[in-house]
Amino acid sequence: MGEVYSHLSEEERQVIQIEIGNGTGIRAIGAMIGRSPSTVSREIKRNTWFPSNESESYRPYRPRRLKTGPWTSRHYIAGPARRKAARRRAKARKPHRLSHDRLWAWVAEKLGCGWSPPPVSGRLRVLFPGDDAMRVCPETVYRWIYSSKPRRERRARCLPRGHRRRKHAGRRVSRFPIPGRVSIAERPPEADDRSGFGHWEADSVIGMGCDLHTEVERRTRFLMARVIPDKTAERSVGARLAMFAPLPAAARLSVTHGNGTGFARHARLRDEPGMATCFADPYSSWQRGGNENRNGMIRRYLPKRTIIEPGMARELQEIVDETDNRPMRALGTAHPPRRLPTNCQTYNSDEGVALTNRQQDLVLHQ
Repeated sequence: MGEVYSHLSEEERQVIQIEIGNGTGIRAIGAMIGRSPSTVSREIKRNTWFPSNESESYRPYRPRRLKTGPWTSRHYIAGPARRKAARRRAKARKPHRLSHDRLWAWVAEKLGCGWSPPPVSGRLRVLFPGDDAMRVCPETVYRWIYSSKPRRERRARCLPRGHRRRKHAGRRVSRFPIPGRVSIAERPPEADDRSGFGHWEADSVIGMGCDLHTEVERRTRFLMARVIPDKTAERSVGARLAMFAPLPAAARLSVTHGNGTGFARHARLRDEPGMATCFADPYSSWQRGGNENRNGMIRRYLPKRTIIEPGMARELQEIVDETDNRPMRALGTAHPPRRLPTNCQTYNSDEGVALTNRQQDLVLHQ
């Protein structure tokens, strides 16, 4: 833990007064009271008083009067110094930026919608370009939330994750060899640098009862999700074929998987939709960062040990819609594209499919 700082006490000020009268140096005084010499120096400079030769009254120290006035020796008095310090502490400091009601109301509303501080900060600059009062940096939002215990207990749940360091473990060999596995090193360059559209990342979200299969497009971070009874390879590939079937060929070029056994039937994606398949390195989920981020978003609505049922497709649809319509810093905090008419949307409540149309709008921009 770092050092704990405190104001000078009345006893310490009395020691300073006595030792100044004895001619003791600043460093020696600091050593006596266990304070830094700079602390003692600032205290003396702030609270030095000079007696006037005319009235013997005490006046505040003003350096320019030394050259022109009749003031002579200087004095440090503990009592007036303590009262002066108390008056300084009582003065109102600069108000916290988030103490403005209008700004905090807007920030609190977006945090409640699941936005993280970086998109909140970026969106303020877009919506209020000429209003300096509606500005706040992400770190200010984090500090404001964690500065008060009641605020932390209420608002920290809205944050996607806390600030913490991460250590990447060394790469190890997967325990489950997957037939026909292609390394991520052979992924197309346009998928690596996110310059091309139609390259996906795949993963599963484990629940109690049923599971979820998720697909995230690398360039646009567009999310698709589907309820599956379990994460067996047959169920997984069947769900993925149904999810990719409505998309044009240009929107389904490749997919990057994790190393779970649920992706063992990936060869069917090559044979039927004609998609290139590859796998991230073992224990390197950061190579599918977009998918991991979206799964974390889903976990806010469906925490671990949540019961997922086959009939939750409509609820999953709402989660996907809200997730896809949230600004992201990676996309320049731009507002997501407008949704297409409902007749362009694929939704099958019997099969448990949850798709949104943001990706079709983005295909038009390719």
